[in-house]
Amino acid sequence: MPLIVAYDLNSGAMTDNFFNPSASLTTTVVFTLALCASLLLKFWLAGRQISHVARNRNDVPPAFVAKIALSAHQKAADYTITKARFGMIELVWGAAVAVCWTLLGGLSLLNQLLVSVLGNGLSQQVVLLAVFIAIGGVLDLPFTLYQTFVIEERFGFNKTSVTLWLQDFAKSMLLSALIGLPFITLVIWMMGATGPWWWLWVCSVWMGFNLLALLIYPTWIAPLFNKFQPLEDPKVKERVTQLMARCGFTSKGFFVMDGSKRSAHANAYFTGFGASKRVVFYDTLLDQLSPSEVDAVLAHELGHFKHRHVIKRIIGMFAMSLVGFFILGWVSQQAWFFTGLGVVPNLGAANDALALLLFVMVLPLLGTLIGPVFTQMSRKHEFEADAYAVTQSSGAALAGALLKLFEDNASTLTPDPLYVAFYYSHPPATERLRRILGAAH
Repeated sequence: MPLIVAYDLNSGAMTDNFFNPSASLTTTVVFTLALCASLLLKFWLAGRQISHVARNRNDVPPAFVAKIALSAHQKAADYTITKARFGMIELVWGAAVAVCWTLLGGLSLLNQLLVSVLGNGLSQQVVLLAVFIAIGGVLDLPFTLYQTFVIEERFGFNKTSVTLWLQDFAKSMLLSALIGLPFITLVIWMMGATGPWWWLWVCSVWMGFNLLALLIYPTWIAPLFNKFQPLEDPKVKERVTQLMARCGFTSKGFFVMDGSKRSAHANAYFTGFGASKRVVFYDTLLDQLSPSEVDAVLAHELGHFKHRHVIKRIIGMFAMSLVGFFILGWVSQQAWFFTGLGVVPNLGAANDALALLLFVMVLPLLGTLIGPVFTQMSRKHEFEADAYAVTQSSGAALAGALLKLFEDNASTLTPDPLYVAFYYSHPPATERLRRILGAAH
């Protein structure tokens, strides 16, 4: 006789009732095929990227011959290829871990073990989420360490020490516990206590949490990891102050972050939301760029605010979150969603944490389909921010700054076009500079 399981919509628990095993088998087959297709697609794209970059390794693109040395171009190619190959290993590992958690019964076994120790209830579900996240962090740890202390070290980008890395890790774990545990407890409680429309309430709390993070991160969290000093360089400060006034923007101030103690990569960003906005420059950026180039980089960042890209992204995230939580609300009521993914649901008890974890593992497969849409939108926003920067600053200075940043960050000048379309959130250097210099003339 087939397993007999159904969902009690009133209590949010599985009960003994009729269950159709064909739905479970279909879920297993669809998940397996989607996982394999996603893995093969990403392998094919990575292979294209590696081949394309390697093929152009010994030839600087004509537009950059006078500006980029062959040695710098080759370093960028080698760095890109190394990261792509390492990424392929991570893809295989991630797929294997997902299969172990789902079809091979890892998540179901962990859940049953915790139920036997803690019984059914809110505390068991919270512990299940916490233990799952902790195990995932441990499994990812070797890749993080290799990325930092082998790849980044090999190409001269890593500046962090083992001691500093351990300090950052400890701070991250403590923050995750202090912030994450109360939040996931609230989410799990709401899933079981707010009725059939719980997904709408949880989505609202999720978005509120993200907006709150935008407000408190610059002032309370970021300083736990880096030192932020007021911008002192008088030439740079005068230029950026005039730029902000000219563009009609205000902020809580200009700050320099000690990014050099961890990495040689350079960057600048406009962080915060509303009255908490602040402009942050990496010290490595100020060391590499002239005052006019720093001015142009800031103008680009202001372009994102001028075109309301931040608001658009927040609205987009809210819309996607709403759809995601709606789908989660539906599949969490389907027995085949659990059994088809290798999990024996709790009978007579809530399965909210199980549903949430399974959905999080399935979500990347959906992201494979819609990811290119968002990267294309992001590239469009970057072009718009560049165009705004040209009108408010110097196109030549922006082009010069981007060239230095591409070289100093070892960004390849010859990426594969399909790989760009699928993954790149920023346009390749050739496209950006062609538009910038064209707009400047």
